[in-house]
Amino acid sequence: MKIFYATALALGLMVPALTVQAKTSDRNQEMTIDSGAQDGMIMGDGVMNLTKGVVITQGTLEIRADSAQIHIKGGQAERAVFTGKQATMKQELDDGSKMNARADSIDYNITTETIVLTGNYRVESAQGVNTGGSMTYNTRTGQMNSGGDGQRVRTVIPPKNKAPAAAAKPAATPTRTTVPTAGSKK
Repeated sequence: MKIFYATALALGLMVPALTVQAKTSDRNQEMTIDSGAQDGMIMGDGVMNLTKGVVITQGTLEIRADSAQIHIKGGQAERAVFTGKQATMKQELDDGSKMNARADSIDYNITTETIVLTGNYRVESAQGVNTGGSMTYNTRTGQMNSGGDGQRVRTVIPPKNKAPAAAAKPAATPTRTTVPTAGSKK
């Protein structure tokens, strides 16, 4: 049972991972870990393997992966690695917007509070979209590092004012004034 709580703690710590404003109430929700199979260490040191489709939910947080490994040391979860084509993570933020992330591997080191997304990652939120080959994000400091792996990194930031621009008014057509000519009855 200790491994379940360690796993829940490890996965629960991922909640604020990719954005500072993750739904804070999610941490107080029940966590459900669903997989086709689970095997590994429940005490001491070792790895708990979750395979055959992993779905983890906690409040608005949802993580989906082909498989996951929870690394245990001294009976405590130290690291959670989610893999697949692609592992996904989505969550509602405190402001009501949504965050979606995907990568071939989502690796959360609980000890260093660092998440590494590798393999064609993409993170989308109201603040924008960031894509590339790999990204490291420190949840403690907010420091993000992308690139340096030979692949380009792309960030797209939406405009602050999403209202459509006002349509240009057509140029005024000159009005024609008729001046009565001599002999007319106007």
